[in-house]
Amino acid sequence: MSNQLNFFEFQRKFSTDLRCYNYLVKKRWPSGFQCPKCGNTSYSYHSTRKLYQCKSCGYQVSVTAGTIFHKTRTPLRKWFWMIYLITTNKTGVSISYLQRMLNIKSYRTVWTIAHKIFEAMNKRDLLYQLDGIIEMDESYFGSKNVSGKRGRGAGSKSPVIIAVGKKETKDKKIYPTFVKMEVVENVKKETIKEFVKNNILAGNTKIETDKFSSYKWLTENGYEHNAMRIYNPKETLNYLPWVHILIGNAKGILRGIHHGVSSHYLKRYLSEFCYKFNRRFFKQNIFYNLITACVNTSPITFAELKT
Repeated sequence: MSNQLNFFEFQRKFSTDLRCYNYLVKKRWPSGFQCPKCGNTSYSYHSTRKLYQCKSCGYQVSVTAGTIFHKTRTPLRKWFWMIYLITTNKTGVSISYLQRMLNIKSYRTVWTIAHKIFEAMNKRDLLYQLDGIIEMDESYFGSKNVSGKRGRGAGSKSPVIIAVGKKETKDKKIYPTFVKMEVVENVKKETIKEFVKNNILAGNTKIETDKFSSYKWLTENGYEHNAMRIYNPKETLNYLPWVHILIGNAKGILRGIHHGVSSHYLKRYLSEFCYKFNRRFFKQNIFYNLITACVNTSPITFAELKT
């Protein structure tokens, strides 16, 4: 199967629910059916209920059970369309746009599916950590119209820690590799430490930041740390360019495409941004890889998405 998936190929390969269903079967059990309970490979298939029954222990399972698609009432074809639209649009698409394009009556249904997909993106990126040379900073996400302090201390906005890996090419040009963004409660030292522990590999790593006091522990704990004194905030791009370019891009998408998002759900929209940025060099595979991520992500309910 070719990994190049343009619009017409997508239409041909996933034109019916049956084709989508058969593709999920291959993704779920690439080497053939295996009972999730006992591991046996012999089964019978109940076509009316679309259930696989293990011949050893009698356990019954559907191809969507235990995945993001668990108990969905929305046709798989519309799930696949939504994943395709989300992954092939560089700047993202709004929930309202998806609702119109897929002709789904309930906004809640579209919102739920989209956020389940974002959750699968988030779970996938949790498997990876940054290393090498890393730019790191924090920013505050929220409406431009909110009054109060700017920058650190902006109590009405959501603090986000951002770290960007970068590499130097043979012709001395610097380009970003991968990005991590995490919504946090504050930017105190302990919060920064937890972020670094979860997202940055120890060892052969150099972290570049400003002189903010919450970063001082990096040197004290054996990290190679380049703390730069930035007198004028407008000159930050000269010292930490990539982290601030990505902050600007993310904020632009949130304002322009989604017209602002609630702080309660900001994490998932940033997960979408990071997932797509981190795979920008593998666009030909991104749709297929996200289907795999959805198959390997445990079910999450609407109530859980809202908490």
